[in-house]
Amino acid sequence: MADPAPETDLIRSPLHDRHEALGAKTAPFGGWTMPLEYAGGGVVKEHTAVREAVGIFDVSHLGKATVTGPGAAALVNATLSNDLGRIEPGKAQYTLCVDDETGGVVDDLIVYHRDDEHLLLVPNAANTAEVVRRLAAAAAADHPGVTVTDEHCDHAVLAVQGPRADDVLAAVGLPTGHDYMTFVDTTVTLADGRSVPDVVVCRTGYTGERGYELVVPAAHAVPVWDALVAAVLEAGGLPAGLGARDTLRTEMGYPLHGQDISMSISPNEARLGWAVGWSKERFWGKDVLTAEKEAGPRRRLRGLRAAGRGIPRPSMTVRAADGQVVGEITSGTFSPTLRTGVALALLDAAVTPGDEVTVDVRNRSEAFTVVAPPFVDTSVRS
Repeated sequence: MADPAPETDLIRSPLHDRHEALGAKTAPFGGWTMPLEYAGGGVVKEHTAVREAVGIFDVSHLGKATVTGPGAAALVNATLSNDLGRIEPGKAQYTLCVDDETGGVVDDLIVYHRDDEHLLLVPNAANTAEVVRRLAAAAAADHPGVTVTDEHCDHAVLAVQGPRADDVLAAVGLPTGHDYMTFVDTTVTLADGRSVPDVVVCRTGYTGERGYELVVPAAHAVPVWDALVAAVLEAGGLPAGLGARDTLRTEMGYPLHGQDISMSISPNEARLGWAVGWSKERFWGKDVLTAEKEAGPRRRLRGLRAAGRGIPRPSMTVRAADGQVVGEITSGTFSPTLRTGVALALLDAAVTPGDEVTVDVRNRSEAFTVVAPPFVDTSVRS
């Protein structure tokens, strides 16, 4: 998870002081310094709070970019993988920025469709500038009325996730109850009477639980965070760091860019074909991905569940029963929910769910079963 950038080069969240006050252990991530876990919590407690009650995450490191002007939706639909025509204004969509020549994944991101001339993109932190660069170049070439703007540091992003997420938002006067992958624009009035305009409340998340992500103007992030944290604690939850976010998303089999998807791992290999609008006239990477799909990818991203006590980690070797190397772990962790090791692994296409494999864990051969994620049942869409 860590980004090796030196501390002096890192961007701080607008909530950095609040994290320090909560005793957060921080680390570099995507060019930012972000909380991994909090004093009195820890990854397992924070993870469990999200699964059983509610947690709040600061994910302000996520990118924020706008695509505006006549032809904005047409530009996005002609470049990114998913079919924007499948959704109406007010809905969000998971999509991919694919390299046109190689078919590798430049980034995965969420598109919020306000209308055909106003879209909000939320890419990954480290890839925001590259996504913006590619879209801006495409706009200049084919859609001169479209402007692509990097607003990475202009907004905070707060994720409230867990079975009691609705209770938390309602306690601070935020709208709840809208459908999965939809969003509303709102103004929140805090207990002291202050109004915070231009808040986006999105029914999305990266934990597998029912939840919301709030895009908040950076200048107002602290009072909104304070109000939400108070409501989270009242609901029996905890502030949670990126350590718990990683174990939660791994239990769901959600890919992490740079590990499970990358410029060397295609959407077909990552089993993300559902996020590709195959019938669209064009999108970046269409020709190479279509050819790969027709031929069948040589490898696929699968889930692994430990039969014993072995804890898988990225880059560990996966072997078939005869000892032949059949792949490599891309993400691996101890699952606090299942109390066992789980992983995502890029495996030879011939390896399928139900197969037994071994993983080289610290010079030991540990038994694993190939499974289809998610590893846990959750209420993300309910």
